Amino acid sequence: MRSGHGFLALFTITVAVVATLLAFVAFKVPVAQPEAGGLAQKIFYFHVPSAYAMYLSGAVCFVASAAYLLKLSERWNAWAHAAAECAALFGIIVLTSGPLWAKKAWGVYWTWDPRLTTSLLSCLIYIALVLLRTFGGAGEAERKFAAALGVLGTVNLPIIHYSVRKWGGNHPVVITKGGGGLGNDDMKLTLTVGFVAFTLLAVLLLWQRMRAHWLSSRVRLVEERALDLGLVKES
Repeated sequence: MRSGHGFLALFTITVAVVATLLAFVAFKVPVAQPEAGGLAQKIFYFHVPSAYAMYLSGAVCFVASAAYLLKLSERWNAWAHAAAECAALFGIIVLTSGPLWAKKAWGVYWTWDPRLTTSLLSCLIYIALVLLRTFGGAGEAERKFAAALGVLGTVNLPIIHYSVRKWGGNHPVVITKGGGGLGNDDMKLTLTVGFVAFTLLAVLLLWQRMRAHWLSSRVRLVEERALDLGLVKES
């Protein structure tokens, strides 16, 4: 019961913060300079936090995958599965929102920029991981392979972050050291709300998907025990 109340409270807070973000982006934050994409630049307040949420989900996938390899725990496997799904989802948001902004700022939807290319690679890794866990079977060997891929796939995330500094490219640097910065306090506030909103959204989705996968594994275990005891017949 407490878990249900906690989830409901988190859901309510997440909806409120996401609604606040939408209101801020629509009515509070000013339109940036035309060379930054004008109105399209407001995608920034979703694009950057979604990238952060992908990093966060990827970190959870790394920790849970490593823990599963060490302990072979159903709960850690559920966390790793949920985190891979969330990392893939937020990665798709990054790769969808970015080109929409790029078309206005650069005149093209896509260039093989170092950060764009490494982001695409990470997203494809997590999508492959989700497909592997969904269609590759539920045996221990398959789970170990998926967990190993979850550990190795996370190695690319720091490369995304430092790719602009190491290899240059067209991708703008705004909030990190050496970046152009945000023009006024409303921009900073809106970006902060964006980070909070996507953090809450990531936690909410991770929690929900983890519980779904863990309960599914418990049901499968009960079915296997019932088969072993001859209580049900295999279909």
